[in-house]
Amino acid sequence: MNYHPKSDFMRVMFERGFVADCTDYQALDEALRKGIVPAYIGYDATAASLHVGHLMNIMVLRWLQKTGGKPITLMGGGTTKVGDPSFRADERPLLTPAKIDENIRGMQKVFARYLSYGDGPTDAIMLNNAEWLDNLNYLEFLRDIGRHFSVNRMLSFESVKSRLDREQSLSFLEFNYMILQAYDFLEIHRRYGCLLQMGGSDQWGNIINGIDLTRRVIDEEIFGLTTPLLAMSDGRKMGKSASGAVWLNADMLSPYEFWQFWRNVPDADVAKFLKIFTELPVSECDRLGGLGGSEINGAKIVLANAVTTLLHGAEAAAAAEATAREVFERGGIGEDLPTVTLEPGELADGVGIVQLFVRAGLAASGKDAKRLIAEGGAKVNDEIVTDVALRYGAGHLAEPLKLTAGKKRHALVVLG
Repeated sequence: MNYHPKSDFMRVMFERGFVADCTDYQALDEALRKGIVPAYIGYDATAASLHVGHLMNIMVLRWLQKTGGKPITLMGGGTTKVGDPSFRADERPLLTPAKIDENIRGMQKVFARYLSYGDGPTDAIMLNNAEWLDNLNYLEFLRDIGRHFSVNRMLSFESVKSRLDREQSLSFLEFNYMILQAYDFLEIHRRYGCLLQMGGSDQWGNIINGIDLTRRVIDEEIFGLTTPLLAMSDGRKMGKSASGAVWLNADMLSPYEFWQFWRNVPDADVAKFLKIFTELPVSECDRLGGLGGSEINGAKIVLANAVTTLLHGAEAAAAAEATAREVFERGGIGEDLPTVTLEPGELADGVGIVQLFVRAGLAASGKDAKRLIAEGGAKVNDEIVTDVALRYGAGHLAEPLKLTAGKKRHALVVLG
């Protein structure tokens, strides 16, 4: 890509590796230079917390605000009732309206850490597409909006085509999703002057639909910008750890565990992740990412501290680093470790070692825990465990038990 952006926002996007594609680089760049550009990213409320896989686009909204744009966080209170079929093998489970509202409340906690909301020109605003989707008149919507969509073209989108090519069912409910998302862009443009929709590159087709619909209905130009889909250099999916999703809400994943995720990223990803997930200067990101040998571990600590500070605050980051040093360097038991509390009633017949590793989040399942033990990767109080039938009673818990999976993942078991 030989385009050299002139606006602060686009310059940051290119320098830090946020750009996958754009509908019109030059026209968007000009709009950003002329005045305040409102831009949105949509988030369906499929869980009670966002996860690390969402964090790249949250940083995009943060940079938009820092460079003079107006971020819009669109909560999918309406579209969640349908479910995005993009690149999924099966239909999402349908959630009740009450559960969707509960999930939205959980997700809102994160945005306040990254964006400044208010009534000012560049203050962020939060919308819910249920506001205009819940009360649509079906026949009017088909006549006024549906007529602009070609089924032939909708079938050609990769997100739909891949599902049909595998001969996996795609319900009419899901097929409507791309029309609803396109309508979102039209409505947000009408109501709030939104000029730009952003999202992961898997949303390109949905974004293009919204731009085309707006041009057809009100003949106005709006833009789309996508970010690359990230994966770890070791092949792991971004936002996943050995024990499950890396949630952003502290009540679903402790700040210590969040810090540990970043401390343990592959060496090859350090520079890239520093540019995307922190605000350190690009030159410093490159310098840290270029360190070799044991020095790269220091760069990973810088990464973990910077990302954790943005989400959970400097105090939580410092506590996580202190706990890690105590556990890893001195072999102690840090106060901040994930903790499983056992009640005396649970211990009448003892609790199995396999169950403890699963409950502590150090294994995804009983099968995973047994494999960990068989491979010599499970320890209790720094001693390797070899017996999958091992059980622990109240007498074993006079002091906390420290569970270890591999070299770097730890948890405590205490008596309640």
